[in-house]
Amino acid sequence: MSLTRAGFAPLVFFVVLGAMLAGAQAQQPPAAPAPAAPGPTASPGLNILVVDVQSLLQNSKSAKMVRQQIEQKRAEYAKEISTQEGVLRQERDTLQRQQASLSAEALNQKGKEFQQKVNELDRSVQAKRQALERSNAEALEKIQEAMLKIITGISKERKSNLVFQRSELVLFDQGFDVTDEVLQKLDEQLPTLTVNFAAPVASAPAAQPAAAAAPAPAPKKKK
Repeated sequence: MSLTRAGFAPLVFFVVLGAMLAGAQAQQPPAAPAPAAPGPTASPGLNILVVDVQSLLQNSKSAKMVRQQIEQKRAEYAKEISTQEGVLRQERDTLQRQQASLSAEALNQKGKEFQQKVNELDRSVQAKRQALERSNAEALEKIQEAMLKIITGISKERKSNLVFQRSELVLFDQGFDVTDEVLQKLDEQLPTLTVNFAAPVASAPAAQPAAAAAPAPAPKKKK
């Protein structure tokens, strides 16, 4: 079962147990109906579990640790950007004061250089934002992989053949919900998680349009 970077694919987890159970049942003689076990029951042959994935991504120890690291890095980037913006504001003010003393050509050149710095800062901001998103997604993917293994193990233990994500359901018996059990196992197996922060990579500036080619000289007329 694959996982998307943003979270579980809109989940119904089909645990491949039906064929195995059906084969085992075919080899055994029909048994007398057993007394009904306490708790919720689904239709015959259907055993359902429900998991609140969003709750796990909010309340697990590893998820909380990831959020803390992401926010710390975000604050670090914000401080860097604020410092760079302050330098550009000072340069802009200086350039405005020099307008009267600079020639039009010199003022135009300085204006172009200043705009280039503004564009570079904008690309840096975008690169940092994308790096944070990528790092966060990779960390959450690790949590989801561990979560899926745990859910698969629980479903095998309980011979479940369907696992639903809670957000996909309107009404269900709370007895089907195994979120607390998954959370306990997830905190035991993945109590900490260090985010691998990707280095921001600014995109290259857009290529300037090539200068129009000079028109070819007209062919000389023959005399």
